[in-house]
Amino acid sequence: MIEKLDILVFASHPDDAELSCSGTIMKHIDEGFTVGIVDLTQGELGSRGNIETRYLEAKKSSELLGIHARVNLKLADCFFDINEDNKRLVVEQIRRFKPSIVLANAVQDRHPDHGRGAQLVSESCFLSGLSSYKTKFNNEIQKSHRPKSVYHYIQDYYIKPDFVLDITPYFDRKMEVIKSFKTQFFDPKSKEPETPISGEEFFDFIKSRMMEFGRPIGAKFAEGYTVERFLGVKNLMDLK
Repeated sequence: MIEKLDILVFASHPDDAELSCSGTIMKHIDEGFTVGIVDLTQGELGSRGNIETRYLEAKKSSELLGIHARVNLKLADCFFDINEDNKRLVVEQIRRFKPSIVLANAVQDRHPDHGRGAQLVSESCFLSGLSSYKTKFNNEIQKSHRPKSVYHYIQDYYIKPDFVLDITPYFDRKMEVIKSFKTQFFDPKSKEPETPISGEEFFDFIKSRMMEFGRPIGAKFAEGYTVERFLGVKNLMDLK
C-alpha cells in the first residue's frame, strides 16, 4: 500500500479528473511522481450508466493513467454537504496519503457538485493541518498534514487560468482515458438519454479548450488551473 503520494486529485464524480487533468496526471507519473485519485461520489445520479458501470470504467481509466491509488468516498451525488462529517472523510484521505499537492474541482461550474466539491476539499486541506483536530484511519490516530498547494482544475465553464501546463505529448492518451467512461460519452449505438456531454461534438470542445490554453505558451495542448494563493518562482527564465 502506498503510504505517501506526491499529488492527490479530488473529483466530485468519477470522470471529472480524467476530463480536466489526466494529462497532468500522466505527465507527472512519467516523471516519477506518485499520484492518486479520490472520487467524492459514485456519480449515481448520472443520466447514463449506473454505479456498476462507473466503477468498471474508473478501473479501466486508472489502469491507463497508471495511478497509484483510487478511493471513492461514496458521498451523495448532487446532495453532499460541506459539513463536519464529510470534511472528516476528506481529511482522513489527506492525512492517509500526505500529498504535497492537491488538485480539486473547479471553483465554479455547470454542475453544482463541482464548486461544492472544490470548497469541501479546500476547507478540508486547511483543517487537515490542525494538530488539535483528531482523526483515525484503520483504527490508528492520524498525524496532521497540510498540503503545500491546492490547485483547481478548470472544467465545463471557462475560467481564466492562473497557470497552464503543457500536456501536448499526452493528448492522444488523454482522449483514450476519457473514452474509458464509455457510458458517459458519445456512442452511436447507445439508447440512453442524450446529455450535454454525450454528443460527438463534446470531444471537439475538450480538444479546443486544451488548444485555447496551450496557444498563449506556444504549446498545442495544455490544461489550466486556478490557485488559492499567488505562485512564487525561482527564476523568471523558467516562465513561458
